[in-house]
Amino acid sequence: MQNKAVFKLLTETEWKSAELAGHAASALDLADGYVHLSTRLQLEETARRHFSGKGRIKLLRFDSDALSPLRWEPSRGGDLFPHLYAPLEIVSAEAGWWLEQGADGAPCLPEDI
Repeated sequence: MQNKAVFKLLTETEWKSAELAGHAASALDLADGYVHLSTRLQLEETARRHFSGKGRIKLLRFDSDALSPLRWEPSRGGDLFPHLYAPLEIVSAEAGWWLEQGADGAPCLPEDI
């Protein structure tokens, strides 16, 4: 699981809060006590399930080796998902994109991620 990028999706409102606070956390992150992240292979399904119909979505990419303490824990279908048990500092993002909704309402992922 090392040397892999991990991704965070945020609604526009969550992104505005992250810019003010310096770190990203959704209501689900706060309720669960860790920051939910996805790998590239998990990203499309996460976007579809949790961000469809929610307008513009901010996508951030992070180096998993730079995030600590990052744990790989079973979630959807037993797949191991990256969970960060610390604030996710937005200045640590390697890249960021705004995602628009496709015809089906799901966020469209950029090809260059």
